[in-house]
Amino acid sequence: MMLKLERIYTKPADLDGYRILVDRLWPRGISKVNAHLDDWAKEMGPTTELRKWFNHEPAKYPEFQKRYQAEIESNPMTAEFVKKVTEQLKQTNVILLYGAKDEQRNQAVVLMAYLQDKAQ
Repeated sequence: MMLKLERIYTKPADLDGYRILVDRLWPRGISKVNAHLDDWAKEMGPTTELRKWFNHEPAKYPEFQKRYQAEIESNPMTAEFVKKVTEQLKQTNVILLYGAKDEQRNQAVVLMAYLQDKAQ
């Protein structure tokens, strides 16, 4: 099975899988019904302080990656989250959903890389 990324504001490309929102804040304008979520792992999103510092500025992304990676590694919920994702991947695809406009530079990209590293 595959680990995938999808922006929550786009029409769901893949409803065949376990869909997890990985933003700390609920995305504006998205109803819980239309989100088609199986889980909301808000505790895995970057802290409010880090999110506000980053402010989706591309120049800050390399430093954001380092800081967010450190947050993931120190997060007491990470082990449980990795276990849940790993278990789901044995049965179905897992889709990490995020709200950011930038599809290449956001927390879901960093989290996906972390999960892929731990799955090996």
